[in-house]
Amino acid sequence: MLNGVRGPVPGPGLSCPPEPAPSLRLEGFPPISTSIAPSDSTGRPGDAGHPRPRPLDLPGTATDAGPHGTPDASPDTTTAGTPDASPDTTTAGTPDARPDAGPTGRRRFLTYLLAAPTLTIGARLGLDAAAPATAQAAVPGAAQAAAQVTRAAAAARDAAPPQLLGLPGIPDVIDLGDAMILAGLPTSHLLVLEITPAGRAVLYLPRLEVGQGLTTAIAMMVAEELDAKLTDVDVPLSDGRPELLFNQLTGGSNSVRSLYDPVRGAAAAARARLVTAAARRWNVPAGSLRTADSAVLAPDGRRAGYGELAADAATVILPAVPGTPKPPDRLRLVGTPTGRIDARDIVTGRAKYAGDLQVPGAVPTVVARPTTVNGTLKSLDASAARAMPGVLGVVQIPSGVAVLAETFDQALKARDALRTSWNPGPVAGLSDADVKDRLRAAHLPFLIPPLLTQYVDGEFDFAFVNHAPMEVLTAIADVRPNRAELWFAAQSPIVAQQTIAAELGLPQSAVTVHVVRGGGSFGRRLFFDAALEAARISKAAGRPVKLMWTRNDDMRHGRMRPASHHRVRATYALGQVLSWEHRAATVKTDLGHGLGEALSAAGFSLSVAGLSLAQAFFLLTEKNPYNVGIPTQLLAELPLDVHTGSWRSVYSGSVRVADEIMMDELARRMGQDEVAFRRARLRGSAGRAVLDTVAAKGDWGRPMPPGQAQGIGYHDEHGSIAAYLVELDASDRANPRVTKAVIAADVGRVINPKGLEAQLTGALVDGISVILQAGNHLDNGAFREGSYGDFHYARQRHTPPTVEIHLLPPSGSPGGAGELGVPAASAAVANAYARATGTSPRSFPIDF
Repeated sequence: MLNGVRGPVPGPGLSCPPEPAPSLRLEGFPPISTSIAPSDSTGRPGDAGHPRPRPLDLPGTATDAGPHGTPDASPDTTTAGTPDASPDTTTAGTPDARPDAGPTGRRRFLTYLLAAPTLTIGARLGLDAAAPATAQAAVPGAAQAAAQVTRAAAAARDAAPPQLLGLPGIPDVIDLGDAMILAGLPTSHLLVLEITPAGRAVLYLPRLEVGQGLTTAIAMMVAEELDAKLTDVDVPLSDGRPELLFNQLTGGSNSVRSLYDPVRGAAAAARARLVTAAARRWNVPAGSLRTADSAVLAPDGRRAGYGELAADAATVILPAVPGTPKPPDRLRLVGTPTGRIDARDIVTGRAKYAGDLQVPGAVPTVVARPTTVNGTLKSLDASAARAMPGVLGVVQIPSGVAVLAETFDQALKARDALRTSWNPGPVAGLSDADVKDRLRAAHLPFLIPPLLTQYVDGEFDFAFVNHAPMEVLTAIADVRPNRAELWFAAQSPIVAQQTIAAELGLPQSAVTVHVVRGGGSFGRRLFFDAALEAARISKAAGRPVKLMWTRNDDMRHGRMRPASHHRVRATYALGQVLSWEHRAATVKTDLGHGLGEALSAAGFSLSVAGLSLAQAFFLLTEKNPYNVGIPTQLLAELPLDVHTGSWRSVYSGSVRVADEIMMDELARRMGQDEVAFRRARLRGSAGRAVLDTVAAKGDWGRPMPPGQAQGIGYHDEHGSIAAYLVELDASDRANPRVTKAVIAADVGRVINPKGLEAQLTGALVDGISVILQAGNHLDNGAFREGSYGDFHYARQRHTPPTVEIHLLPPSGSPGGAGELGVPAASAAVANAYARATGTSPRSFPIDF
């Protein structure tokens, strides 16, 4: 299924927001400063001074957390006290705290009014200091869950000596998501929310929907703060908006994290103006009114819908009631399992992807590509192709030869009729073994020799992996002498606009990028290869084109997770881990999209004091979450001229997997249970709570038949925590299968539990795939796999029939979840395979 976003796709020449119908229009209003209540942030997981949920009362621990009940949600009004709703039966509900402290301190919003017959609100996030506050929550059923943990695990935990404190990593202080949020603060006020005369609440989303359910989460936030019906909220995707600078990049599991406060602030400010407008109309105190179901309600029963109040609300300069987001105990929609707002459109075919759009004059186009990666055209004879039925043109571009035709079938047949020869690309002659040798040679030596200590060494290889989104790349381009217009699924539309404008010799303002929903991405659509090609072809051909990459195109000439080699050494003595060294060598990851615009994109090719921005990216994301003495992590990059890119979880998908495998092996070497070994060394109580939950719910340590075993994996990133416990059957060594998975996660405030569960389940499938069977071979400068037929991603038969997901109680503002589960899931599968087979796999995927 190709997932997307509800709402009309802009047609040719149409930019968002649409021009309103004629009515009262006010202009020139200055910004209005509105102080609001603190956000419900308690800092990042495990931060000192910010307790998170207490761990389960497992044998051998000193905790005594008791069960918590979950109050029912109250009616949909802003005047009733509303205890937090329990998201679903697998989610532990608990009252949330509202401290002032957090990574950005107390939040202040600057709201302003745009002239329109509709109410249009923007919100800006500011920084202020505030006093800290904390909250605690317990996982329900602690005593019952604890009974499920085996005596062996408890004995191992009791026997563990006090641990050496480890040094924190840079992400413990500031992670990539924090940096992205800070970079986007100057333009966060440019987020736009409209209340239209028809009563629609329209939030123009400067991010891309690629099936992750982002538009649904945003609609839930808007409906929550407005007290609007969810069915009255629209979330169309914004065109490329260069004024947003760093604030229109979809990536880094950062969309909900960065938009949570601005969206809520905008919606709350709009609600305050609507209430004020109704109070003026009825000549009653604004404080006597309440809101529900997209309307303002008076005590005497009068009702005014938001649509009929929109024009009057647009004249409100100073609201008579505070424009403050709700406190956590009054949330009634956020945190409730909710179906996607675009689900019906997707299953009925109304949802439009780039390939579905009918732009006048845009003709089907495909490209013949080199036989090796980045090869170049040597000779071309297009006479036979030009003579074929329906062929409209043949155009040479730097990446190949484009064929334009009346239908895609005609274009594909004519492409195959081209007589071409190709010069070899820069990696011609290189194969997987050569890349591995070069990666091994790129490592710096370990810093700490094992001298008088015991040690465990491990070396790990990870293959190239294609993104392989279900929807192939498609882009429509209409290039004229003085302007250009493009339609495609863009995670970084601003840098795409800037790059394409420079390529065409046009001013940036003359290039319009319409952002269209995408059918999957996993990092692939951070790059705009197809759009750049389409623009070049349209300019050369003098007509609009609809370019489609085939599956083979993207498999062999698209982006890959780079191959990598890892060396890990852990030293230990007297029951304690003394040091942990991780050397990662990877084929260089192309981060040329930067933070979504040309300035930072150019910066990723530079080096400051010997440190590249790619290495800075590595330092902002990679850390060891355990107390393991003195930890060091170094990245060495191999500059091969192949197409790479950020693949879901980027460096963590290999770095943390290697670390987690080594944690298992070190635990066994030191005679300790694998879960107990981790638990004793986790730095924060939040991490222990997640690990305890997955161990208890998954019945860690239960007896398994020969050839079957459990495996554990843990990961902490993006302000969130996840642990996976899988059971794997390797009785048939050639066809191992994960038979059960139990997942626990703490992501702070959960917006939509259904969406989060989908993300965590998708990460499980990714982990199964890249550990057991899915990868791409480089053979003499060309990638071997060309389709799903030989790229062995997990099918339905490879996925476990039982998957349990347990979400911990809300513990602060939302963390990121889109990439969170991949490292933990991958590690759990690898560790289960090792325990089931009695082997120590070192190369992934295992069946390659």
